[in-house]
Amino acid sequence: MTVDNELLRKSMTGVGLLAGGANVIMQLGHPAVGYGVFESRVESGQINRHPVKRTRTTLSYLAVAGMGDDDVKAAYRKATNRSHAAVKSTADSPVKYNAFDPNLQLWVAACLYRGFEDVYYALYGEPDPEFLDEMYQRCHVLGSTLQMPRDMWPADRITFEKYWDAALADVHIDPTIRRYLHGIASATFVKPRVLHPFIGPFMRFVTTGFLPERFRDEMELPWDPIKQKRFDRLMGTLAVINRVTPQVVREMPFNVLLWDVRSRIRAGRALV
Repeated sequence: MTVDNELLRKSMTGVGLLAGGANVIMQLGHPAVGYGVFESRVESGQINRHPVKRTRTTLSYLAVAGMGDDDVKAAYRKATNRSHAAVKSTADSPVKYNAFDPNLQLWVAACLYRGFEDVYYALYGEPDPEFLDEMYQRCHVLGSTLQMPRDMWPADRITFEKYWDAALADVHIDPTIRRYLHGIASATFVKPRVLHPFIGPFMRFVTTGFLPERFRDEMELPWDPIKQKRFDRLMGTLAVINRVTPQVVREMPFNVLLWDVRSRIRAGRALV
């Protein structure tokens, strides 16, 4: 059975972006990743100060990993490495971290895979196991596009679930990171600020809906069956809209960002 990386491509939609906040929270739920982002000395990577640039570079990485050719991946890896070189703990950091740590990159890749999987299920339902197995195998690119060795990606979905369950033991969100992530959940980085009363509650609701229970508890975000029914209705409506949207529109902004990355490479411009 031969398939394109459909799990990634079909999850790379404007609708899928609604799960982005939840996925960031999941990634930063690991203390080393959380403090690595919170304390980062890479000025251009601070989402509260440079929301457009940080969003562009993050989504561009996903577009490159999921849809890019090997030469584009190599160029983006090189550019990302330069930024990651400054992301490492100091003597004052609460936890030790290094952006080049392949174990942390495996965790981030696992969160991304879980997020893409959730979006795919919400929009298209569950595919047959054989199809999902092959799609899973192709998702190693979420980590191997950077420094995670290919053989670190769990061998199959059963092994992945064992890794995931064990890795959840390391998840802990302390008050400092929780305050930071509450801003992500409510999209407080969006400008102008006058939009916050309108965007904030909706994004917090959607973000909480996409979060697994363990992460909701760590974030102290309340949830109940009524909210779950509202969330399910919303996703059902968005799934219908997504199905009737032309592919070129559905894949925005990822297809546009991949074009932008290729253009930047040709022009010798910065990628991140």
